[in-house]
Amino acid sequence: MTQTPTAHTPAQGQSRAQFTVPAAHPMVTVLGSGDVLLRVIEKAFPAADIHVRGNEISAIGDAREVALVQRLFDEMMLVLRTGQPMTEDAVERSIAMLRATENGEGDGPETPAEVLTQNILSSRGRTIRPKTLNQKRYVDAIDKHTIVFGIGPAGTGKTYLAMAKAVQALQAKQVSRIILTRPAVEAGERLGFLPGTLYDKIDPYLRPLYDALHDMLDPDSIPRLMAAGTIEVAPLAYMRGRAQPVFTNVLTPDGWRPIGDLEVGDLVIGSNGEPTPVLGVYPQGEKDIYRVTAQDGSWTLCCGEHLWTVRTASDRRRDKPWRVLETKEMIGNLRAAHARRYELPMLTAPVSFPEREIPMDPYALGLLLGDGCLTGSTTPSFATEDPELAEALEAALPGVVLRHRGGPDYVLNRVKSPGDVITLENPVTRILRDLDLLRSRSHSKFVPDDYLHNSADVRLAVLQGLLDSDGGPVTQADRTCRIQYSTTSILLRDDVIALVQSLGGVAYTRRRAAEGRAPGRARGRDVVHSRDSHIVDIRLPEGIAPFRLARKRDKYLAAGGGGRPMRFIDSIEPAGREEAVCIQVAAEDSLYVTQDYLLTHNTLNDAFIILDEAQNTSAEQMKMFLTRLGFDSKIVVTGDVTQVDLPSGTKSGLRQVQDILEGLDDVHFSRLTTQDVVRHKLVGRIVDAYEKYDSQNGTENGTHKGARTKRK
Repeated sequence: MTQTPTAHTPAQGQSRAQFTVPAAHPMVTVLGSGDVLLRVIEKAFPAADIHVRGNEISAIGDAREVALVQRLFDEMMLVLRTGQPMTEDAVERSIAMLRATENGEGDGPETPAEVLTQNILSSRGRTIRPKTLNQKRYVDAIDKHTIVFGIGPAGTGKTYLAMAKAVQALQAKQVSRIILTRPAVEAGERLGFLPGTLYDKIDPYLRPLYDALHDMLDPDSIPRLMAAGTIEVAPLAYMRGRAQPVFTNVLTPDGWRPIGDLEVGDLVIGSNGEPTPVLGVYPQGEKDIYRVTAQDGSWTLCCGEHLWTVRTASDRRRDKPWRVLETKEMIGNLRAAHARRYELPMLTAPVSFPEREIPMDPYALGLLLGDGCLTGSTTPSFATEDPELAEALEAALPGVVLRHRGGPDYVLNRVKSPGDVITLENPVTRILRDLDLLRSRSHSKFVPDDYLHNSADVRLAVLQGLLDSDGGPVTQADRTCRIQYSTTSILLRDDVIALVQSLGGVAYTRRRAAEGRAPGRARGRDVVHSRDSHIVDIRLPEGIAPFRLARKRDKYLAAGGGGRPMRFIDSIEPAGREEAVCIQVAAEDSLYVTQDYLLTHNTLNDAFIILDEAQNTSAEQMKMFLTRLGFDSKIVVTGDVTQVDLPSGTKSGLRQVQDILEGLDDVHFSRLTTQDVVRHKLVGRIVDAYEKYDSQNGTENGTHKGARTKRK
């Protein structure tokens, strides 16, 4: 539309504009049914005289007012061209936006048409879009920033628009789950006094979130999405408790430590085998605990809300990303046609422990633990039918020569130097004494800690020595080759399992009872089995060679290697109540290594998280919530700082966080006002009236500030 002069000359100091409405747009779409839109415009611009004749609209009067009327009709036509109707509310908001821009209150290039035509989500015949300039900037901020705070009075669409953006992100596969939460102050610790189940108790408090979901999604799909963990709705107190008992072991670069002993800044081991710092430690009090056991016998303890990264066989076939489920979500759903449903992630690389000084070559130690005699009553000896192993052992032990005594037996003699006049201790005996291995027998051997928690090369060399001496490849038709190891030492069995797991493999163990077993043969005579044997079946990741001995190595490679190590959840069982704690780590996937080298985490990855009514969080709860942010996630926090309902003496986390995070990169504060209220017009007026009363009377929500300490 353009302004055109006419034969009617306006009075001095006045201006005139004329608009032609295209024939494609009936005048009723511009003026409204019964001219209701025209009356709204006339009321808003009393200094301009507006006339309509046919499809011509003219305005004459104050130059500034006429210019605004012209801009208003321009914006209205832009909206109408998109097929979106104009309403009284939309016209009033357009006028407010134009006046704000005219008065220099606007700080951006947005126009009413841009605001009113920005579609967020279309569902069930309705489109959700911002209705005010501040709402549009709030929505844009959610797109641009990882954490957004929407602060403003009731009715400004803070939660509703955040929910629409969450559903939009889920449908666009930008996130894999939506988490909706509220600080249940009214229910909180008093939930036990309400009748019904937990869900009966929390449903009324969370009802606004459910209602918004029903506006945006097919109601029939919501139960399925919630059952699958794609949408989680829970009070903040229930969402925060993703924890493990304080005595649960977590792997660190220095070995295992109880999770309850960890502090912020400590290092733990992540899924890539590398150290990752602890970002947060959050005591959870007493919680119901479950034992989560994998099919290889590994297990750990955690609460029902603890998070696990898992995938199903269908996920793997379809190349879908790993999903994150709570412990309690998987209970009763662990099998699919008798097969285990949930696969657990494995280490993507061997654990990177700091390199330690060691007194003996690790491969040689593995050979001696397997087939060496370390009793100390005689010179150390070694028994093998493979001369290759005897040669390798001798080469790895400086100052020692292997003397062949016949058959499989070798003695490890010290190499004497010319001029020796006194008897010196055998170097192998001295090292065994330093390692506390001297006088150990087959059933009491173990791998010393300096080897067990050393570099990956050292650990692999020890394992290769053990497998070359007391292990071997086991081939089966049409299957990849597994590795089998046997020992009568429970300690050595566990150490071999730890070595395998630390390298990213899996190990299954079973016991073969000595009683009833046919005796073995040695030197032509029967040898009765006096102790049970422990059999360990092993699978190592591709690229990790389990054998150095040529005949075993060649057989293993000829069978195609060991296949892919896999772990599946086998059972989840109650294990009582314990003091628990949760941690957050800096690793990109948020995973850390817990007991038996299981990978788990507590952080909310790949999720759109909305914290509603955040003015009712304490400062500690707000910090806990924000620091649970995972990778590829987005957080929107909404609240009204004038409606705090916290116990006396408790500071509102939403009020405090503005002082702490304002100006922080990738964190945005969107502040909405009564001008952004999109409910009944009276709501905005009521809020303004209360604010005016409080300002005049020195009160807060009608209560004298000095008499009410809980509004902190």
